Amino acid sequence: MSFRLLAALLCAPLVLMPAAPASAQQAKGDPLSLAYNVKPWTGDLDGMIKRRQVRVLVPYNKTLYFLDKGGTQRGIMADLMTAFENDLNAQLKNRNIRVHVVLLPTSRERLIPDLLAGKGDLVAANLTVTEERAKLVDFSSPLATGVREIVVASPGAPELNSLDDLSGQEVFLNPASSYYGSVQQLNADLRARGLKPVAIRDAPGVFETDDILEMASADLVKFTVADRYLANFWKQVFPQIRVYENLEVDAGNDIAFAFRKGSPKLAATLNPFMEKHRIGTSFGNQQLTKYLKSVKWVKAATDPDEIDKFHRLAEFFRKYGDQYSIDWLLMMAQGYQESRLDQGAKSAVGAIGVMQIMPATGKDLKVGDIRQEEFNIHGGVKYIRFMIDQYYGREPMTDLDKGLFAFAAYNAGPGRIGQLRKEAASKGLDPNVWFDNVERVAAQRIGRETVQYVSNIYKYYIAYSLIRAQGAQAAN
Repeated sequence: MSFRLLAALLCAPLVLMPAAPASAQQAKGDPLSLAYNVKPWTGDLDGMIKRRQVRVLVPYNKTLYFLDKGGTQRGIMADLMTAFENDLNAQLKNRNIRVHVVLLPTSRERLIPDLLAGKGDLVAANLTVTEERAKLVDFSSPLATGVREIVVASPGAPELNSLDDLSGQEVFLNPASSYYGSVQQLNADLRARGLKPVAIRDAPGVFETDDILEMASADLVKFTVADRYLANFWKQVFPQIRVYENLEVDAGNDIAFAFRKGSPKLAATLNPFMEKHRIGTSFGNQQLTKYLKSVKWVKAATDPDEIDKFHRLAEFFRKYGDQYSIDWLLMMAQGYQESRLDQGAKSAVGAIGVMQIMPATGKDLKVGDIRQEEFNIHGGVKYIRFMIDQYYGREPMTDLDKGLFAFAAYNAGPGRIGQLRKEAASKGLDPNVWFDNVERVAAQRIGRETVQYVSNIYKYYIAYSLIRAQGAQAAN
């Protein structure tokens, strides 16, 4: 989400496949679906046609692929692969018995390993063609050509005149991205010339390029790297970011789909399709514009007014976070999501204050007058502690996931989240992991509100953690 924050994306599939006719025992009107078979398989397109499925590994993020309410698959890659499915079946003259393209959300670091292991047949992920990757996989005709990797800065970052000005600066990057290797090469050059290298800060694996650019627009990170076309598209949404077109960390790359070596039949079908649908064609440009303009963005949490709130309220969050053994930054992130840390906020149903607590709930919590900031925050932290202890305290979850599930339950109700966890387990997903596991079932069954809610909280949590780390560095 959202920050796909969404964010580790190592996940099992969540798709509906065509099913066999319903048995006599099945209740009338029950939905008929088959869980996807995760058994590894390797082969070329003829085998995929025989199996009636092409498995596409794709990152789960705001623009490439996501599930909307009702399980509708959306995103650039979802639409592109729908078009590929139609194109393939038209060539095969299939009408009723079709070959299905199955999208499998997969963490970026697992894309190529899972492809090689036979867990997918194709990688559709804005993957840059590099020499190292080309040793492992074959690439399709490019989705985009001559793609330059350029520096992007936040509005509050120091001005850059050359790449040398990045010496000693911190750059926020996903380690699984091609940008990471490009900056490492830049560091080698800087060291060779006696300059300090760039300080690379690893983004969580759930952060995609658009997530990091969103953080840069909010001044949460100072510098990052992005493909030029992505940076310029996103600048239309985030006009605050500064795109340094003249500062290339790598130039002239192609972006393409990846597939296993020794797949000439897949290449022969995929390559002509890519030529007709690549960026620069009517279809490709329409998809980019469609999804870049449809995203709902999160407001910056760190403009000057918000920073003032952060410091003023931090004392209360620390106090009650310690009292109830919850990371105070995580609770502050929820406060920002609920009210933008605004004690004067009041919802349409009567919830009030920083933590948006209903007056009746405030009385039950017995924390004092929730119309005052401190007691409102006390009530919010105490309530989340109750949710964790009551529903997730004995579950085999990380502390972070216990918090995330508590936030989801706060938004959608603990009973509903319990049902979603059971469904996730039945689909081969981890019921004890929120991001890209139970989260995806929630997106399918109850829409994006709860998914966005939890994702935003986690994003703010990462942002506040960075602010705290930066403060510690400054103190030293």
